[in-house]
Amino acid sequence: MEKVAVLDSGGQYCHLIARKIRDLGVYAEILPLDVPPRDLSPYRGVIISGGPSSVFAPSSPRPDEDLFRIRRPILGICYGHQLMAHVLNGIVEPGDMHEFGEADLRVRRETPLFTGLVHRQRIWMSHGDQVVRLPSGFETLADTRQCGVAAMGHFKRKYFGLQFHPEVVHTIHGAEILNNFLADVCGCTMNWHPENRVSQLHSHIIRKTKGRRVLFFLSGGVDSAVAYALTVGALKPSLVHGVYVDTGLMREGETVEIKDTLRKLGLGSVEVLSARGRFLSALNKITDPEKKREVIGRLFVDLQDEVLQREEFSEQDWLLGQGTIYPDTIESGDTKNAAVIKTHHNRVQRIRELIEQDRVLEPLTEFYKDEVRVLGRVLGLPNNLIERHPFPGPGLAIRCLCAPRVARPESDSEINDVARKQGYRAFTVPLRSVGVQGDSRSYANLTVLYNGVFDYRQLLPLATSITNKFRQTNRVVYSLSPKRLRPSEWKIHQAFVTMKRVALLQEADSIVTKFLHSQGFYKSVWQFPVVLLPFTRKGGETIALRPVKSVDGMTAEVAQLPVTRFMSLVEQLNNLPDIEAVFLDLSNKPPSTIEWE
Repeated sequence: MEKVAVLDSGGQYCHLIARKIRDLGVYAEILPLDVPPRDLSPYRGVIISGGPSSVFAPSSPRPDEDLFRIRRPILGICYGHQLMAHVLNGIVEPGDMHEFGEADLRVRRETPLFTGLVHRQRIWMSHGDQVVRLPSGFETLADTRQCGVAAMGHFKRKYFGLQFHPEVVHTIHGAEILNNFLADVCGCTMNWHPENRVSQLHSHIIRKTKGRRVLFFLSGGVDSAVAYALTVGALKPSLVHGVYVDTGLMREGETVEIKDTLRKLGLGSVEVLSARGRFLSALNKITDPEKKREVIGRLFVDLQDEVLQREEFSEQDWLLGQGTIYPDTIESGDTKNAAVIKTHHNRVQRIRELIEQDRVLEPLTEFYKDEVRVLGRVLGLPNNLIERHPFPGPGLAIRCLCAPRVARPESDSEINDVARKQGYRAFTVPLRSVGVQGDSRSYANLTVLYNGVFDYRQLLPLATSITNKFRQTNRVVYSLSPKRLRPSEWKIHQAFVTMKRVALLQEADSIVTKFLHSQGFYKSVWQFPVVLLPFTRKGGETIALRPVKSVDGMTAEVAQLPVTRFMSLVEQLNNLPDIEAVFLDLSNKPPSTIEWE
């Protein structure tokens, strides 16, 4: 299989590049920037991603000193472009002015990268430093008004650098530039497509299992369903045992729906293991998001151990099957340079121990979410299962925010001043919501905007400016109801994961799902978490709505539903008992993760 290596210089850039390369028909893998050059021999080419660092910073990412001696095409993007020039004895300097956003590129030299493209085109810039003197043997290929070396190349060595970002949609011909690098420079045949991988995955499953049984825990989501269907298709049905654990933390009616769907598909009988009481008991008094995930992951393994103690399972004659996908491994810090953003429940310590013992089967770890859906269609899974919104393995436990003690809203004059200039007011709430700032996990205060009008054109730029400017917050919401409130009258109440709170959240989630279907929004919204916050005036709860648009979950932006119809949903939620407020999450990913915990 032809493949290209994307070397990670930090941030989300490498994932955008890898996704774009895969879309073009070449398999891309993300590797650490300091990967030993000998490990790059299986790859047709190498791309060095952009990142937030400066080549002048002592702590900035650095490649192996022999990277630029390999006989493979290399494309440096943004930081990768500057790094290539810096290491090869060119000169990089801070620019006279930072260049962020759209710019006009002027192609000055015929090159394989720009074959078939116009000589003037719109691109997307995001940089402060820039190359001012080329390394020996390089030529300037393109420039902009502010950047004299927007593209450079060494034709003999097949080394190229781009100061702009071809992987983003704002670079009009970015896909064509990357396609030219893959096809004309690397010589790739562009024949990788996830729908063609089913037979290879079946072979991999057979080799991995070596005749052993597979115990497959199903979450109800598309990832575990596709992984389970692949495994059943590869092995004898007698070698696969599916277990759906009813944690009590799933969506309303989930257990019956999943059991019926899998039965109709002829994928064998799935055992339903009722463990509601055990999960709620294990989560009692736990408020820390990472601890919740750890407890849930550990309990899943405990249940697996109990199933394996049955007579039909011999001690070493089994593997644990999981629907782990590529982003799960990245966010859990499985790559060398990756910071842990949040530990996925299928990456807790006991699961890692089983992986080291070669007793875990994960057929989907090289795929993104949208690619998993493609595989599901090839396998004949129904659309109502494939197109379901992603749902976290730990279930509603991580959408049910908790607090160990009473706390009050906090006044932040700087944030409030920024909000007031746009016609809003703001305060912060000390709720532990996870985010990504500086490419690492952050727990920071929630910012609440109120008053003013519900206008995406004003609210979204305001939310972005707040999270960009103030490190003390990583998530911004707008109060849809009530529009006007007195922060001094509100508080965070002590709250844990309880049956009552979960039932309220299930009802709210069901209302949102029915709304999306009835209004025709379900397919256009990638995911819509409904989050319960222990924020109250009279002893009740607050609902936070998180509709997002995404391709693979690595980045996301707010899904802008029509205001009038959206407010009809808010009215329905306000009619639920104990709901005192409804917030809309205005945060993009990054800096906010899609899930709040």
